[in-house]
Amino acid sequence: MALQFCDAFWGADFTDQSGYEAIAQRLQDGRHMCKDVEELLKMRAMAEEKYGRELVAIARKAEGQTEIGTLKASFDKMKAEIEKSGNLHIQLSEGIREDVQKIEAFREHQRDQTRKLEEIIEKLQKPKMVLHKKTMESKRLYEQRCKEADEAEQASGKKTNVTSSTHRQSEKVLNRARLCRRAANLAEKQYMWNVEQLEKTRQDWESTYRSVCEVFQQQECERINILRCVLWNHCNLLSVQCVRADECYEEVRKVLEQCDIIADNNCFIEMKKTHCRPPAPLEFQCYSDVDSNEGVRRVETKRLSIMLPRVMPSCVYPEADRNSGATFTPAEERGDVAEKYLVLYDFKAKEVDELSISKGEIVMVTEQGEDGWWTAWKDGISGMVPGTYLTKVSPSCTHLASHSHRNSVKWN
Repeated sequence: MALQFCDAFWGADFTDQSGYEAIAQRLQDGRHMCKDVEELLKMRAMAEEKYGRELVAIARKAEGQTEIGTLKASFDKMKAEIEKSGNLHIQLSEGIREDVQKIEAFREHQRDQTRKLEEIIEKLQKPKMVLHKKTMESKRLYEQRCKEADEAEQASGKKTNVTSSTHRQSEKVLNRARLCRRAANLAEKQYMWNVEQLEKTRQDWESTYRSVCEVFQQQECERINILRCVLWNHCNLLSVQCVRADECYEEVRKVLEQCDIIADNNCFIEMKKTHCRPPAPLEFQCYSDVDSNEGVRRVETKRLSIMLPRVMPSCVYPEADRNSGATFTPAEERGDVAEKYLVLYDFKAKEVDELSISKGEIVMVTEQGEDGWWTAWKDGISGMVPGTYLTKVSPSCTHLASHSHRNSVKWN
């Protein structure tokens, strides 16, 4: 059941205005509430506009020009949707400002209407209070005159009963009693007229007050309704913004689903490919002089395998040339077929698996590699030497080779 202002805001007596003051305070609080809602929406509109402009600036400043393929398309879509989302936030701020304008217009309209009604109430309040005051004064005067008349009449009655009083005194008392009664009658008429006028004013004021209370209640209902609708619409705008933002990012997710790693790599390869095969390996080349009499030439050797050096316990080979001073491990003990070779050129080992040799020395070769590197033994140490630096010798040439080595004789 809806209660009514006109049935709940009356004063305790004719001069009590507490009911009207309560309604007036409520209307003032309502205007303050409208102002508070306006401020909230204004600040929210400013925040949405600022956020939207920042999103647009972010989307436009982002580069991403170095990417290619489907990932670039996804990134470009992301930038476009961020800018779109920023524009939607700017539009949201404009919609919020429209609601602010509605509240401002409503608040101004209600303020003007309330001001007119308050003026009407004040115009009735002032004469009502003045007339009420006059009525109460006439009432007091009437009561006083009636009291004086009663006292005068009582005094005249006592005078008439006294035989000793003169006729003149009796007439004087009677005249005073008649005058007092006449004044009481006049005060009564004035009092009755004031009461009648006050009643008319009261009826006008009551009728007007009821109408004003109804208008005030209607204003309050409209204020609550418009604020409720504005706040509801504000929530709807925010919800729509969230849905639109999700739609924007869903578009980005759809493009990201099309992002293909293989396709991007293939695109990069097709755009920037150089050669289809790796460069040829750098071959090892070794150069040395063959013979000064035959001219200077370079002998190229190719090494394809690397073997670690083998160090065997040294023992004197019984059949070694004593003049050469070389010692070897017997081939029978190693399981290899060893042959003597004469060193034609000096060779200095550069790797850990190589063997340094000097021109004129006799070494034992146990293995001849196809890559041109042979396994040779000297002084109980095994290592790799270039095969082109050696020449096979017969046992009869061992002494000559040793002698040539000591005298630095060149072999042809």
